[in-house]
Amino acid sequence: MVESIARVKHIRVTPQKARRVVALIKGKQAQEALAILKFAPQGASEPIYKLVAAAVANARVKADKDNEFLDDQDLYVKNAYVDEGTTLKRFQPRAQGRAFQIKKRTSHITVVLSTPEVADTAAADTKKASK
Repeated sequence: MVESIARVKHIRVTPQKARRVVALIKGKQAQEALAILKFAPQGASEPIYKLVAAAVANARVKADKDNEFLDDQDLYVKNAYVDEGTTLKRFQPRAQGRAFQIKKRTSHITVVLSTPEVADTAAADTKKASK
């Protein structure tokens, strides 16, 4: 019934580390995902927690706009993925006048929340289209 998207771009977390955290919440219920992220020891869990909370708020606003009832317990993480952002290149001085390149990687993180009805109707639409 309701589907909401939240994105954060150019977050200073490497994509590899962010993907580890995102894998923990894929397919989980939104409130359960927030609880997992709240106590996850990884550094990337804090910005992803804020992102999931923003997606829940986006779903509330979208439901209010469409005059639909939304229970936060119905929302689940339909999809979450991490794309590589821009890389900041810095140089560190080394011995004998050399320079060592440091790559400070950034990520673009996207979280899609949905209610089960949207997933069921989308699956039914794809089945009808394939026939």
